[in-house]
Amino acid sequence: MAESFGTDAVRYDRARPSYPQAMIDRIVAASPGLDVLDVGCGTGIAARQFQAAGCTVLGVDVDARMAELARQRGLDVEVAAFEAWDPAGREFDAVVAGQTWHWVDPAAGAAKAAQVLRPGGRLAVFWNAAQPPPELAEAFVEVYRRVLPDSPAARRPTMSAIDGYSAMGAMTADGIRGTGAFGEPEQWRFDWERSYTRDEWLDQLPTTGLHTRLPPAQLQEVLTGTGAAVDTFGDSFTMRYTALVVTALRIGAS
Repeated sequence: MAESFGTDAVRYDRARPSYPQAMIDRIVAASPGLDVLDVGCGTGIAARQFQAAGCTVLGVDVDARMAELARQRGLDVEVAAFEAWDPAGREFDAVVAGQTWHWVDPAAGAAKAAQVLRPGGRLAVFWNAAQPPPELAEAFVEVYRRVLPDSPAARRPTMSAIDGYSAMGAMTADGIRGTGAFGEPEQWRFDWERSYTRDEWLDQLPTTGLHTRLPPAQLQEVLTGTGAAVDTFGDSFTMRYTALVVTALRIGAS
């Protein structure tokens, strides 16, 4: 699944949400310099935000299709799985990863980050946790019950998206601690909102992991049902997001 997102890289770049500016600013301010490595950079959504904040960014991504589009958008990208990537002696002030660290082995990824960070450099991995309005969330569940009854999306969640990402964050923190190369990990939280029209929401839906490998007929059923659900809600809605960051400082010698 980690290599399926490039199926429609242009749509991914157009439709996926960015990250709150306050998060970008805090990561930059808490790093010793402006040299940034973006792990799993995709099409460069987060990387462009760091560039706009004055950073020099190198991206690493496993998917050549995503990397090529990121290059077209002005980002320097190398194609590799992060755990196997050769830094060739290069060092960075910050290693960041937006919506991708769960595809990285938490122990090997943290060890590679420690290898490429300068002393005092910052590792910051982050996720957007989406929280639709409760009535709309229930309507979405009903769509999946009808079209994809065996999908996790067809069941009412036992925890919120924030709790789910927090659990991944805890695993990330354990991997960071295991290197012995970082200070104690912290978790930062940034709440923000984005309004979606019906068409905007349907545009981004095929870019998510649950949908990238669906047969076209099933995907169309999901999109039709989801569009109808948004229509009954009023043709647009506000998605509440929480950007969760797990971050730690590199200590000692590199």
